[in-house]
Amino acid sequence: MLFPKKVKFRKWQTMRQNPKKLKFDTRGTELAFGSFGLKATTGVRITSNQIEAARKTVARQMKKTGKLWIRVFPDRPFTAKAAEVGMGKGKGDPQGYSFEVRPGRIIFEVDGLPEVAAKDALRKAGAKLPLKSRVVSR
Repeated sequence: MLFPKKVKFRKWQTMRQNPKKLKFDTRGTELAFGSFGLKATTGVRITSNQIEAARKTVARQMKKTGKLWIRVFPDRPFTAKAAEVGMGKGKGDPQGYSFEVRPGRIIFEVDGLPEVAAKDALRKAGAKLPLKSRVVSR
């Protein structure tokens, strides 16, 4: 799982936004390293566990050929309160780290694979993530 070595603040504010007004990402929208990539078409927060599950899926499909780049890093802490705890009494404890994905962001890139294998691997990885995505190529 990915997580930062150290953080300046243990708990962040949620920064809730209207999902209908979600802006498109301006950074990380083009392929930079590989020939094929997985591009987000909806916005959501993905946790480090979800990124790791998708990475394992791609790695299993690639076998020992090709190279994989992860273009996102979860550095945003999220908190949760314990089960059956009443309202009030402060904010919950940090549970893990997430990354806020906006539409248009490239999440994974692969290179060194045939087109059919690369698209299939990225499609399966997209199924592991809680967002709609599409496979893009150069």
